[in-house]
Amino acid sequence: MRLPHCRHLNRLRRILAVQRRRATRHRDPEAGFTLVELMVVIVIIGLLATVVLINVLPSQDKAMVTKARADIATLDQAMEMYRLDNMTYPSAADGLQALRTPPADLTQPGRYRPGGYIKSLPNDPWGRPYQFSVPGKDGQPFSIYSLGADGAPGGDGLNADIYAQQG
Repeated sequence: MRLPHCRHLNRLRRILAVQRRRATRHRDPEAGFTLVELMVVIVIIGLLATVVLINVLPSQDKAMVTKARADIATLDQAMEMYRLDNMTYPSAADGLQALRTPPADLTQPGRYRPGGYIKSLPNDPWGRPYQFSVPGKDGQPFSIYSLGADGAPGGDGLNADIYAQQG
């Protein structure tokens, strides 16, 4: 024979068991993320970053070459202003520094523009000084150029020397 209160106790046990099963099916919203969820998100972010880098890095290389060409064009213009004032280009020994300070062997120092012909001598996009040669490439009176990404004469692609269009 069963006691009446046992029947209520069994019913209470069944209700608690059902509630426990429901609790395992529905996560607590404050429980956070599982390790698997975090790993999936990290892998997706890594893939997106890879795609972006593959598409952006070549653009940066092109931008560096474009900046070098623009700097060289500015230095070429300063060199022409120097020639108009002083009737000659600076010697190879004077170099690009002649655009900032008057050379010691200047025949008419009074014609040198106060403050120079350029505010500051830029470095190429790879952090090296621009090169100056007299006589220049292809019969030009001078050449201003960058040695490219590798910093060595010659080269191909990004490592090629960068010259501006002169004349």
